[in-house]
Amino acid sequence: MLKLSSINTNIAGTPILRDVNLAIEPGVLVGLIGRNGAGKTTLMRTVMGLLTPESGSITIGGQDMTDLAPHFRSQAKVGYMPEDRQLVPTLTVEENILIPAWANALSGAEARLAWVYELMPEVEAFAGRKALQLSGGQQKLVALARALMTGSHILLLDEPFEGVAPALSRRLASVLHTLKDEGLTVLLSESDYSHSADLVDQIYTIERGAVAAQEGAVK
Repeated sequence: MLKLSSINTNIAGTPILRDVNLAIEPGVLVGLIGRNGAGKTTLMRTVMGLLTPESGSITIGGQDMTDLAPHFRSQAKVGYMPEDRQLVPTLTVEENILIPAWANALSGAEARLAWVYELMPEVEAFAGRKALQLSGGQQKLVALARALMTGSHILLLDEPFEGVAPALSRRLASVLHTLKDEGLTVLLSESDYSHSADLVDQIYTIERGAVAAQEGAVK
């Protein structure tokens, strides 16, 4: 479903990702574990086309996406939840969720939104509120809901549990369990295993931009 081959990514001339190889099969939830500054966000942004690798290839659903613009990821049904959420504070929750559908002229947006609300009814409960009125944990739920508008095949979740209160962390984990049961492919980054240990099928570790598969991590 997702394959990175010999990816090298620089930022402002500084090498960040170093010869990264990573492969995720359909329906698998994979953890990308590494401390802050290890390169997790750079890897996610490279997959999403927000950063261009110096070398290597990115394949999504069998299609080479290496040199394609970011919006082609939405067409490939990839959803992305950035670490800092990146909600538009003055828009309502529902408007934030619908932004990917509007930007990409997605068909079936209303049906997809109804499915998202069924999955996370608490998000529907504050759908009319401005994003700036929400707590950090609530904003994480909204960012996940927005990612799900396009991410019907693959989800990339960058530090979804960071800065979230325990109750909302448990709720996020519950939603991810449901998505996993429905066969969604997920790449989830985290600084350690504190929240993802019971979720992931496979683990990759990242250190100083180098990625390695952890032996014995597949359940």
